[in-house]
Amino acid sequence: MNPAPTGLPLVDAEEVRSRISPSRARKLIEAALLDGFDPADDPARSHAAAGDGHLLLMPSTLGGWVGVKIASVSPDNPGRGLPRIQAVYMLMDARTLTPRLLVDGVTLTSLRTPATSAVAADRLAAPDATRLVVFGNGPQAISHTVAIAEIRDLTSVRLVGRTPHKVEEALTALAGHGITAEAGTSADVADADIVVCATSAAEPLFDGSLVRDGACVVAIGSHEPDRRELDAALMGRSLVVVEERGAALRECGDVVLAIGDGTITAEELVGLAPLVRGEEHRRTDRPNVFKGSGMSWQDLAVAVGVAPTG
Repeated sequence: MNPAPTGLPLVDAEEVRSRISPSRARKLIEAALLDGFDPADDPARSHAAAGDGHLLLMPSTLGGWVGVKIASVSPDNPGRGLPRIQAVYMLMDARTLTPRLLVDGVTLTSLRTPATSAVAADRLAAPDATRLVVFGNGPQAISHTVAIAEIRDLTSVRLVGRTPHKVEEALTALAGHGITAEAGTSADVADADIVVCATSAAEPLFDGSLVRDGACVVAIGSHEPDRRELDAALMGRSLVVVEERGAALRECGDVVLAIGDGTITAEELVGLAPLVRGEEHRRTDRPNVFKGSGMSWQDLAVAVGVAPTG
């Protein structure tokens, strides 16, 4: 741990990953919900125009801790050789709101997003699920594959992407995690037990009628109400689980657009907390969809795990 320019301890990306494994991140997310936290209490993510892009501000409170993630989104950064999204997380104690720790926010996001998906998928996928199809070839596609491999004994992993050399790079990265995977196509959805969508797509990635009853579909590609990875027909015939209903209606295009198309209603949405607490259960007579957009409490739940004890 190195001091930041502010004098606060800074936990960089390497140290975050050394302290928080994907498995521990999943358990921290799960524990927050089992301890009674209600995601509806989380403040809404706020957006603010800034420079050539915008800022995302994500505050939350869990027990004795308060935290806020400040993420910058600069669409032109890839052309400059810089990340499109950069972030820092500040952890404070809830009693005095004194800043205690700065944490690399990008790494935190890369851990909490697949951890949340894995918490949902562990309850929505069949216990004997073995076949995984992942749409995407970026960091979230890779980290989601690793997270799903920790909750199920996978015998088949296929990555679907538009750019062959990027898919190959992702396959090589997965091999480094001990996961054997191969390139796939959207038709592979028909045989999949679990499907993960981790793309920047604005339109559905595949024909939702291909998804079998009892299968689990995870969609985490965007937090924008006008973009979706899943078609309305799939949403309409599925059990749909969201992190929290209000957040889904604000930010989840897969949900918002399906409601607009008349295939599902807001009242039919199931929250992640009731699912984790055993008040709701997966269905075998229809697909099971988890749509996540990322919420502030998830960052805080994992960031607390980085904080020194004692």
